Amino acid sequence: MGLLIRIVLAFMKVSAIAFGGAYATIPLVEEEAVVVQGWMTYGEFADLIAIDEITPGPILINSATFVGMRVAGIPGAIAATVGCIIIPCIFVMILLVLYRRFHDSALMEGAMVSLKCMAVALIASTFIKLGLNALLPEGVAPDLATGIFSVAVICGAFYLINQKKISPLPVMLGCGAVNLLAHLLFL
Repeated sequence: MGLLIRIVLAFMKVSAIAFGGAYATIPLVEEEAVVVQGWMTYGEFADLIAIDEITPGPILINSATFVGMRVAGIPGAIAATVGCIIIPCIFVMILLVLYRRFHDSALMEGAMVSLKCMAVALIASTFIKLGLNALLPEGVAPDLATGIFSVAVICGAFYLINQKKISPLPVMLGCGAVNLLAHLLFL
């Protein structure tokens, strides 16, 4: 099967099961791009997510576009993006009709609660995987200074975003600059 068809089908599969919004889709893209297809490593995928966070647009489409671009250039980016939007467009139209008809039913309410719980589990999974990759980039036994520095950067970013109410974009850019400077000078 051609590479572009594989890319379209891979992202149709991801988008067909991608419930819960932006962060809930990250483990699905990771599974497809790293484990199933072998198009990139876990470290490369973590880099992709970092880039994805500072670019505007939906995370699933951005991630798919980045993966497609890495695998097959511009045609791959287009194939991945198309693969991402076909199934959700069909689902949304079907769900809109069903929701309008059954929005007051107990079955619909139960389905919505289940989807919310699934989204929380997927987001938690993403948080844990990305956190471990940030704290332990070299595996289980990272350099102690790197691990301490990573924890300090994470805590500082959390403080600035949640306590000082600074927008995430300047905090992410600042963290990148601090990390680059630290690695050039000390680590």
